[in-house]
Amino acid sequence: MRLADLAYELAPELIAQAPAAERDAARLLVLDRATGGAAHRAFRDLPALLRAGDVLVLNDTKVVPARLYGRWESGGRVEALLVREVEPGLWEAMLKPAARAHTGRRLVFGGEEDIARARVAAHAGPGRRLLRFGEGADVRALMDRHGRMPLPPYIRRPTSNVQHPASKTVGPEFGRGTSDVGPWTAEPADRERYQTVYAREEGAIAAPTAGLHFTEALLGEVAGAGIEVRRVTLHVGAGTFRPIRAERIADHRMDPERYSIPEATAQAIKAARAEGRRVVAVGTTVVRTLEQSALGSGEVQAGPAEATLFITPGHRFRIVDAMLTNFHLPNSTPLVLVAALAGLARVKAAYAGAVARRYRFYSYGDAMLIL
Repeated sequence: MRLADLAYELAPELIAQAPAAERDAARLLVLDRATGGAAHRAFRDLPALLRAGDVLVLNDTKVVPARLYGRWESGGRVEALLVREVEPGLWEAMLKPAARAHTGRRLVFGGEEDIARARVAAHAGPGRRLLRFGEGADVRALMDRHGRMPLPPYIRRPTSNVQHPASKTVGPEFGRGTSDVGPWTAEPADRERYQTVYAREEGAIAAPTAGLHFTEALLGEVAGAGIEVRRVTLHVGAGTFRPIRAERIADHRMDPERYSIPEATAQAIKAARAEGRRVVAVGTTVVRTLEQSALGSGEVQAGPAEATLFITPGHRFRIVDAMLTNFHLPNSTPLVLVAALAGLARVKAAYAGAVARRYRFYSYGDAMLIL
């Protein structure tokens, strides 16, 4: 597969800029991966589309408000996306503008009463830096008070009245210049809506978006239909959404992402497979978690580990039989994974049908069920 194979036409107005009024009001394209046949349903129909005995696996990672806006001590504004804590007080981050993020340079975050200081400790790869926060800095509390949800860059809803450490109000015009950061996109409501209702384990910088459509009531209907609901945790990092640049898809490498599989989930999946029942993954992150864990033995292994697996066409799926997913960007690794499960030609035909029927695309958009 080559990079050009992942292209498709999409009108900008089909990129969802906000979630549906109700979580489970999304549309659902049901794709038969054996025949390529497609049906058009509502997400609320999901319990009737699954079978009693299916094991539905969710990713219960919780998105942290990891996008911080601050300033350099020497002057100038800066945006930091805190990717992960490497060790206490040391965070891997993506900074804008990156060209100014020289080693040793100092930053200030927070408000007048809770200023937190950090310095650029080292480079950590293309576009990445290690930030060393001052002794005693509570970075989690800093994010809770001042952080914003790290929405994807294609969601562009500039907001006003963004408060900065110097007590300057920055309006929506900030960030439009080539040397500034922005645009401001996250709103207070995103703290709830860019999060699944079953999120538990903090650590993601992007939501497992296929799960955004579930409500507690719908999960109750699923369980009431005899479908077994289980959980794993994979903390979604920047690597999941890093665009593929290599002309040959096989040359792309995934960044590692931390995951954990409970013993109860592993045993439930083993029992289902032994009895010929389906395993239905909610999202590409769950597919990667389960398939990564089964690489050696062919069975799901409980416990913590890292996912580095890049699932491409030709992959032999050992665990996953079906999946729920949203519609993905061109040139993205999730799109390659979906093509590996259902076939590239069938996926592109389904996407063309979704475009023709004006489905909403990407994180806050509609969903697809691949059976």
